[in-house]
Parts: sequence; structure tokens; C-alpha cells
Amino acid sequence: MHELQDIGEQLLELNSGQIAGLNLPELLLDAVQEAKQLKKHGAYRRQLQYIGKLMRHVDVAPIREKLAAWNSVSVQFTARLHLLERWRNRLLDEDEALTELGKDYPVTDLQPLRTLVRNARKEKISGKPPRYFRELFQELQHIIPDTTGLNQHLPAETPEQPAN
Repeated sequence: MHELQDIGEQLLELNSGQIAGLNLPELLLDAVQEAKQLKKHGAYRRQLQYIGKLMRHVDVAPIREKLAAWNSVSVQFTARLHLLERWRNRLLDEDEALTELGKDYPVTDLQPLRTLVRNARKEKISGKPPRYFRELFQELQHIIPDTTGLNQHLPAETPEQPAN
């Protein structure tokens, strides 16, 4: 019963498009939508219990599989972003990182990357907006292969700003 309530809580964290993709029974779908609108903790808790009760009559295996797949994609996506950010930070902090990047990944010409690194360092020191900082991230997206197949979902830039 608690596991079904936990799955119900995960349903409440999904957006409407994801919920529609689960093909939930209408009664359960209504209960989930109502729980999303509740503000008071007691009412919310009771609604979660009701969702758990409704889920006893639903085959939860497909729901569990979709939730696991979405969580897996999210973890892989985050890992890819962190890898790219680590390389960007290393390039900005360490002079030998550019050579190491060239050895680890097939970079035909390091000069444009070297220019981006130099310009990003200058703008960080002078406190300018992070234009080259972002361009460096975009260039790293092209250089470092995407082994997860998620590259089409990466944003053009990361929200992280350089430390002044």
C-alpha cells in the first residue's frame, strides 16, 4: 500500500503531458489532478491515500516502467551536463587541460577552442557577460561524444554563471 502511495506521489510530480502518456483510468486521473490543486497538508495527505487506494485496482507495472525510464533519462541527462561543465571549468582553470582534451577526444583543430578559452578567461576577469563561457560549453557539446543519445535534449547554454 505504501509503495502504491509512493508511485502516486511520483505521479503528482509529472507534468500534464507525461500523465496523459500513462493512460491512467479516468477516476485515478481525476484524483491526481485534484491532488495537484490541494494546498492544505491534511487534505493533500488524504488525497494521496485515496490515490494509493485507487491504484490497487490498476496494473502498476507499466506505470512503474515509464517512471523508471523517465528517471533514468533524467539521471543520464544530468550526468552529461556535469561532464561538459567539468571540462569547461578545467579548461578555464588549467592550461594543460586543453592538451588532455585533445588526447581524450578527437579534436582536429585546437586553435578555435584555445581562442574560446582565452576569451572566456578574459571576460571572467573583466566581469563581462558570459558570452564565450557559453560558447565554450556549446563547442564542448560538439567535441565530446554523447554516449547516452540525449544530445538533442541539451540546452544551448547552461544556467550556471561564472564566479566573479
